[in-house]
Amino acid sequence: MRSPRDVDDPRLAAAAWSRLAEPGDLVATALVASMGAVAALRWVDDLVGGRADLPNTSSTSGPESAILPARARLQRAVARWAPRLECADPLREVHVLERLGGRLLVPGDEMWPESIDDLGRTAPFALWVRGAHDLRSLMQGSVALVGARACTEYGRRVTDEIAGTLAARRTTTVSGGAYGIDAAAHRAALVAGGPTVAFLAGGVDRLYPAGNSEILRELMESGGAVVSEVPPGSVPNRVRFLHRNRLIAAASRATVVVEAAWRSGSLSTAARAVELGRPVGAVPGPVTSPASTGCHRLLRDGAVCVTGGDEVLELVGSIGESYGAEPPGDARPGDGLEPEDRATWEALPLRSGATVDGLARAAGLSTTETRAALGRLELAGLAERHDGGWRRGR
Repeated sequence: MRSPRDVDDPRLAAAAWSRLAEPGDLVATALVASMGAVAALRWVDDLVGGRADLPNTSSTSGPESAILPARARLQRAVARWAPRLECADPLREVHVLERLGGRLLVPGDEMWPESIDDLGRTAPFALWVRGAHDLRSLMQGSVALVGARACTEYGRRVTDEIAGTLAARRTTTVSGGAYGIDAAAHRAALVAGGPTVAFLAGGVDRLYPAGNSEILRELMESGGAVVSEVPPGSVPNRVRFLHRNRLIAAASRATVVVEAAWRSGSLSTAARAVELGRPVGAVPGPVTSPASTGCHRLLRDGAVCVTGGDEVLELVGSIGESYGAEPPGDARPGDGLEPEDRATWEALPLRSGATVDGLARAAGLSTTETRAALGRLELAGLAERHDGGWRRGR
């Protein structure tokens, strides 16, 4: 076993912290942010070993009443970490991952998905990855499809269509590897030949749930990845599932809830996406279906109504231009437009007519620029007049 005092590699120190602290531990992330992973690990090891003391409030400037709570919080945190510190062996866990063909990613790595950094104080110390290691590329333009474990046939059919459309546009489908909508999303992406990524609540050496292990293995063999923020050997639990949801929301360009009951855990993924400023879509279901009450709740709270893959692509923007590779030979309306024309075309509604002033505001252009762009788009058949306004050409 390697003592934490001997760890001088920042990568191994980050791996050790992913073992010591539970996901979302704000005290741990603050400590590592202020001291660095290596120094913070050694300091905690010294505290546990009696070679150092917590800061003395009497020698600290400021009202003692404001310092004591922070000191007590740090003391409780060290007490949480101490039992795991005794058996911490990050080098062994990294070797376990490597034997499985995996790779440890830490912030700053070339393949680290920068979107994860949007989590700020709750960002993970490291990501343990099996399958495709380049998460940065996989996550560009990715869409999270989440929903109920106890889904209906309706939910599966909608998930199949959306994931299939995303796969056709080389857009990564992200989900949590669970039963129900998660499994349907991964399976549909695989059938359509598209990449898909599963974020797990436990270690990547334990493909959980066992009933989806075949899907998860196929996912890794087909250009996708299985990812976790906790090291090999970690067991999934309810709290880790909830923290896992924040990674799904942060990693993806948008989150779509396909089917969810009123208290579904997938609603927490949508909530985290909203906090991060990501678009959130929800699929409406029968008003009599308990499996869709959570989606209807999201729609009332302002989520975008989506009914198919094309509308999901609209939710995240122009995948071909900004977020993913265009399939060979698959030319689409709007390709090759000049910036002003493109912005105007993107602002055009599909059905109802929009005014020039409204389009100018949506596109961020002047009314003069918008009128000129509409003229060019009309000549190209990409815009048409409708009900006294403008919409996309048929």
